[in-house]
Amino acid sequence: MSHDATPLVETTEDGSLTLFAPTFGEHYHSTHGAVQESLHIYIGMALEERLRAERGATEPLRLFEVGFGTGLNALLTWQRAEAERTPVHYYSIEKYPVLPEVYEALHYEGVTGPLDPAEALRALHTAPWGEAVALSPFFTIEKLHGDLTECTFPEGLSVIYYDAFSPESQPELWAEELFARLFAVALPEAVLTTYCAKGEVRRRLQRAGFLVERLPGPPGKREVLRARVPR
Repeated sequence: MSHDATPLVETTEDGSLTLFAPTFGEHYHSTHGAVQESLHIYIGMALEERLRAERGATEPLRLFEVGFGTGLNALLTWQRAEAERTPVHYYSIEKYPVLPEVYEALHYEGVTGPLDPAEALRALHTAPWGEAVALSPFFTIEKLHGDLTECTFPEGLSVIYYDAFSPESQPELWAEELFARLFAVALPEAVLTTYCAKGEVRRRLQRAGFLVERLPGPPGKREVLRARVPR
């Protein structure tokens, strides 16, 4: 599938911005609210628990995001890492990085935390691909430009944000084999969260070894999934 069409910047119902991808016919976030969706599914259901559990650890919390996209999940995670003063090594893979003229139009003034959202978002997008970049003592980003199905996953993961386009648009990114490979590199009690609550996705996660629960979603989304590696 080609990816020639430039994503379009759109405003969601909570006032925060998202992108619409004409190639896939999908938005990068919920149209009911980009920031509130990310805070609910990825920060609230996964990151905050593991940050508390690993506070005081000598090694950074290792997090892997499927789909860097607008950088919103990374921005919110960096804010939390700074607020908790707990180091995070943030890996994120993206096959179709947004161009400067697109990401320079993005802004998230509603995001709160120790960092200036606009400056932090710019730093995330301008960080070079393919190398670990320490943006602060508490946040290192390592952006991977490539295809998830061909990726060598980082080891020792505590958190996984599974934020790919939907199974209808990119079925290959929801294969059971990918979930099994992620399970293999995740630590005991690691958490994977995703907006997708489809029964077949839940069953594939379970067959891969995860313990899976359905939880209430953010506005506009009845349920979402949280999967956990057994202790």
